Amino acid sequence: MSIKILLLEDDLLFTETLIDLLEEEEYEVFHFPNGQDALDSMYENKFDMYLLDINVPLINGISLLSDLRAAQDETPAIFLTSHKEKEMLQQGFLSGCDDFLTKPFDNTELLLRIQALMKRSKAKEAECAGALCHDKVHKSIYYNEKLLELSKKEYELLVLLMNHANSPVPKELIYEELWTSADRSGSDGAIRVYINRLKQLLPTMRIENIRGIGYKLVS
Repeated sequence: MSIKILLLEDDLLFTETLIDLLEEEEYEVFHFPNGQDALDSMYENKFDMYLLDINVPLINGISLLSDLRAAQDETPAIFLTSHKEKEMLQQGFLSGCDDFLTKPFDNTELLLRIQALMKRSKAKEAECAGALCHDKVHKSIYYNEKLLELSKKEYELLVLLMNHANSPVPKELIYEELWTSADRSGSDGAIRVYINRLKQLLPTMRIENIRGIGYKLVS
């Protein structure tokens, strides 16, 4: 899954250079020249990183980030600005930014800081069991860092097994998690189908059948 970066910047020449740099690293960049357009897009899309200039039209970068943090948006954010004053640096961090780079900056330094923030963010969002990592925010599961294509039931079953990794998960609990009391489609056979499907998707992981009890994911 590509990493989506929102770029708030009103200097179009600088923007073109920055987009070229980021797209070379296979980041997906969404550019907005003013704070209002950026805010509108944030309501409709989930971004993995914010790169924000401060002095932009309509809503400045500091006000925008302050409002996002007040709304419990914890997306990693870096200010990219020509401001060098300590007071502006302080305002930036008080508004909730994770990092601050003054223009002109070294491109390699920017890429390293993005990578470091993304690793930190991923660690906060994900719970891992061996080669499996569950991204709770996006409701996705990665196997060896590759996104698994799962049905709703497969996802729910794998999350349940991961939450109880290395311990038996009773069939009764699987029924409770995957099917409502009114849904009569749940059966031992249906569970076996989902288990076999997960085994195919996870060739280096072991899912054991605990006779008379249920199943166990060995991480």
